[in-house]
Amino acid sequence: MFDIFKYLPFSAAQDPPTLESRLKDLECHFTWGLDLSHSSLIRSRDMLDDIGTEEGNLWLGHIYNLQGFIWYQLGDKEEARRFLRKATGTFRQLKNTDEGPWLVVNFGNLAWLHHLQVEDEQSQGYLSKVDALLREHPSPCKDKLHPEICAEKAWTLMKFDKDKRRKAARYFQRAVEMQPDMVHWRTSRVIGRVSAQKYSNTDLHQGIWEEMREARELDPDDTYLAAMELLIRAKRGEQVKEEVRELEEKIVLKPVSSYSGINVLLNLYRQLGDIDQAIDLAERALKNHPDNRYLKECAALCYSWRIFSFRHSRPNPSDLMERAISLHEQAIALYPDRRSLRKKLDLADICAKISRDPPRAYQIYQELLTLDLEPADKQLVYNCYANYLHLNRQEPNKSIDYHMKTVEVPLESSSRQNSIRELRKISKRRGFWRSEEIQKFLETLQEDQPE
Repeated sequence: MFDIFKYLPFSAAQDPPTLESRLKDLECHFTWGLDLSHSSLIRSRDMLDDIGTEEGNLWLGHIYNLQGFIWYQLGDKEEARRFLRKATGTFRQLKNTDEGPWLVVNFGNLAWLHHLQVEDEQSQGYLSKVDALLREHPSPCKDKLHPEICAEKAWTLMKFDKDKRRKAARYFQRAVEMQPDMVHWRTSRVIGRVSAQKYSNTDLHQGIWEEMREARELDPDDTYLAAMELLIRAKRGEQVKEEVRELEEKIVLKPVSSYSGINVLLNLYRQLGDIDQAIDLAERALKNHPDNRYLKECAALCYSWRIFSFRHSRPNPSDLMERAISLHEQAIALYPDRRSLRKKLDLADICAKISRDPPRAYQIYQELLTLDLEPADKQLVYNCYANYLHLNRQEPNKSIDYHMKTVEVPLESSSRQNSIRELRKISKRRGFWRSEEIQKFLETLQEDQPE
């Protein structure tokens, strides 16, 4: 039978894949469905900066790759290009070779970047490089992503979106199954699995404990994992103080990085009821690195714990309060947007604690209430302001109004749940003139729950 389609141009017989469709099929940051809200982008940008770029960091190429994507989403194309090229060079340096499957995601990002800047010839060039890498380095398991791609996707999901840590753990598992000799993948998988539980489960599944022990044996120098293990053991009631002191000395000697585990160790001291020791550790680290913003934020947090700890019934010394205020002011200046927002709320609470109703606390809240905030941030400010009005200004009616404002923002969050609980308590007060109004408001919520 005569086949006319054989003699027609390709496009007439079957349309070739378009550039856009090929780009959409890539495995890279532009196709992974990451949260592109402004607060998420800023938070992730700052988090990556705080990891540091010390020599020997096996995730450094991935850090630069994700930074390039974030900078593009924030509107700085030149910074995006610079970081993606740094990622290419870093991968080649770490792997000591010019080509390899670890460049697939990076080249995919560059293909997208050039396409979005209407540089389709360069975009096609990177697509061809991706195709060549996938041909030369096929996945060990048919129909599965290459382990290098799995690992980078897992790391990105774990760092970029806390709600996807369980999914990240599954990608790490696939990567480790195909390439079990990659120790830092195994360590990150354990950290991701435990982080997904937010350290709240004191009776972790036995399988996670076994994984953690194996990871600790394979990677004994990972102080972050060591601190995490001690924190969980302390929550289980084990005596770990001696081990904590030993680990503290190791962490203080390491380059400043959120990967060092100092933040976990500070939380561990808090868990042990020794907040003063946490402050001492933070101040000791700051003395060695006085200009480091991450350490300033850690120290500011420790002072907040100290000031608002119920275990310390005695008044806080004035010099401690002033140091707390100073650190919060410095952290606010160094961190933009959401992290700065939380620090401003902490600062308002500290100022409110100094005297009954200091003008500064009220002023901070008035400034925050005028900002154009994303829903989660708006809820946070409304909820904190409602509590402030009740506890510090003795304005219960206005406090109720702001708890209602919190709840009316159509987003589920801890702030919203806190306001709902407070409103329920108030509605049960016998004889309170707004009880019926609040009860009707809460009944309306049940009929119209946010998605």
